[in-house]
Amino acid sequence: MMDFLGALARPLLLAMDPEQAHGLTIKTLKRLPLPVARPDPACLAVEAFGLKFPNPLGMAAGFDKNAEVFDQVLRLGFGFAEIGTVTPLPQPGNPRPRMFRLPTDGGVINRYGFNGEGHALVRARLPPRGGGIVGVNIGANRDATDRIADYVAGIRAFADVASYFTVNVSSPNTPGLRDLQSAAALDDLLSRVLDARNSAARHVPVLLKISPDVSLDDLDDIVRIARNRAIDGLIVSNTTVSRPAGLKNVKTARETGGLSGRPLFRLSTALLAASYLRVEKQFPLIGVGGIDSAETAWTKIGAGADLIQLYSSLVFGGIGLVGEIKRGLVARLRGGRLADFVGSRAGELAAR
Repeated sequence: MMDFLGALARPLLLAMDPEQAHGLTIKTLKRLPLPVARPDPACLAVEAFGLKFPNPLGMAAGFDKNAEVFDQVLRLGFGFAEIGTVTPLPQPGNPRPRMFRLPTDGGVINRYGFNGEGHALVRARLPPRGGGIVGVNIGANRDATDRIADYVAGIRAFADVASYFTVNVSSPNTPGLRDLQSAAALDDLLSRVLDARNSAARHVPVLLKISPDVSLDDLDDIVRIARNRAIDGLIVSNTTVSRPAGLKNVKTARETGGLSGRPLFRLSTALLAASYLRVEKQFPLIGVGGIDSAETAWTKIGAGADLIQLYSSLVFGGIGLVGEIKRGLVARLRGGRLADFVGSRAGELAAR
């Protein structure tokens, strides 16, 4: 039924301003009486950083910024949902328009800039743990004088309700934020964030989300620090400021901001594979970027992803993609376990 309704609504949504269409989608989901999702086949189950996922497919951060529809997302068949990015104080983000579709290329550009309602309001919407897996993506306010302190505040604000944390230092839309990926800054950041996590009443996994635009030398530093600090996982990757050759929506591609969707797939997958080879199974990886089919999801797993996330492809493909991808993964597993295929093509894909 949801696939059918989504197919009917998609032309209307694609005719609207992208941000207005997103807002309408959130409002609609809040009002729909969705049933609980059907149980997934056992072969899709994943255990990672101490959590048991019913399937590997998650909704990426950016869709449910303010924790308004995470339960509905899970009812649509996702194995987990990630809210945010959430900053300590509310902020409007960058001026509109700030989201642009590249329909021929299957891509999206955004320059939102961590718009959101802030810790207090978002925290009030999250119930005590015990339901589905809901990660909290934390960030820093644009005008913060101590950005690392903002991440520490995020840990403290959500430690009793988050299934896991994502430390987002890789958005290109907050000036200077990606500087926190440099070796010295990242080491300080992870040290303070993990100290805050370790002082909380419950142990919550902490993941780091990185940019697809880092060099391999920078990746060496990031992975070395992540391993030394014993983080729980790595998310590869955020959006890119690069513009791959051959984009057909040339005018829109000139907009500033982070590019996601199909044009990001090759870059993010190569970085995922390179990360997998460097991590050496010390912690799990989540693969993000350009997943729009069972085939691209399977490639991410082969590159080293224990779990995968999508968002932009839903703009063009609709919610039916969730079931399509899960059915395609089951067919490819042929009774095997996902864990047996993770990283099986990492060497080949990293060479790209």
